[in-house]
Amino acid sequence: MQGREIAVAQDDAYEQPDAVRGIYLLFAKGERPDAPAIRAFARANATVSLTHDPAAALTLRLVRPDDDAEPPSGDTNPGWVELLRDGLTFDLEGLSPSEPIDIPRCGHGFDFEGSPSLNTHEVLRLVPGAHLAGGESSLPVVRGMIALTRDLIHHFDDVEAVIWPPAKSVIGRRYFESTATAWVDGGAFPALGLTAFVQTMDGALQSVGLDYFISQELRIEPPLVEDKVAATRLAVRLVNQLILMGGVQDAERVVAPDGTRLIMRPSRNGQFVRVWSE
Repeated sequence: MQGREIAVAQDDAYEQPDAVRGIYLLFAKGERPDAPAIRAFARANATVSLTHDPAAALTLRLVRPDDDAEPPSGDTNPGWVELLRDGLTFDLEGLSPSEPIDIPRCGHGFDFEGSPSLNTHEVLRLVPGAHLAGGESSLPVVRGMIALTRDLIHHFDDVEAVIWPPAKSVIGRRYFESTATAWVDGGAFPALGLTAFVQTMDGALQSVGLDYFISQELRIEPPLVEDKVAATRLAVRLVNQLILMGGVQDAERVVAPDGTRLIMRPSRNGQFVRVWSE
């Protein structure tokens, strides 16, 4: 399925703030779950454990305080819990009734209509735990986060979509479930969703979000982009290959699905993988 661009300039020239990280689950306004709902989710899912619940700890102190305990202070609605899946911990933030989290800007829609905002939607944010600092973009961590997001979608019928900030993409729940499950089960990387594609001013087809994984974006040069559908299919295939390779440091020769011989070569600044016909 090809994504539909929903509100972005051709060169996709805006940056996400540094605070935008993790993956976001999109709910209609007023429908985001609270901590008890997440406890029920963890009890119902054999692959997930609730490893820290500040709200439950606070409730216990309020009901049965220790003799020497100081009264609780600060936020009485912490709005987050820690979940464990496959040996990796993730923080789920923005639980009701805490203050809503800002919704990242989205430039690409996959099986989703419209552009979400705080006027119509609210989000939960799933981020890697503190012990995973520095490894947030590694494939095992991202796959674990995607798998846990898929589990949450299976449990909560009110999730409408997922937002993936590195690609500035909003992904409808059914499409996300399908592609996420395929990847978690050993299939192809979900290139349409975890990356997106834009046509640049000079006619190239360029990825958005691939640099999160390999510190490079893919750029398919004209005239390979004359047929945009074929070029997008080629880009998806090359993204999967680049994810496995970890990027390109020297020229590489590959064969396109139609048999065309191609050359992949890093740009002079190393920030792009440029693709031409041989």
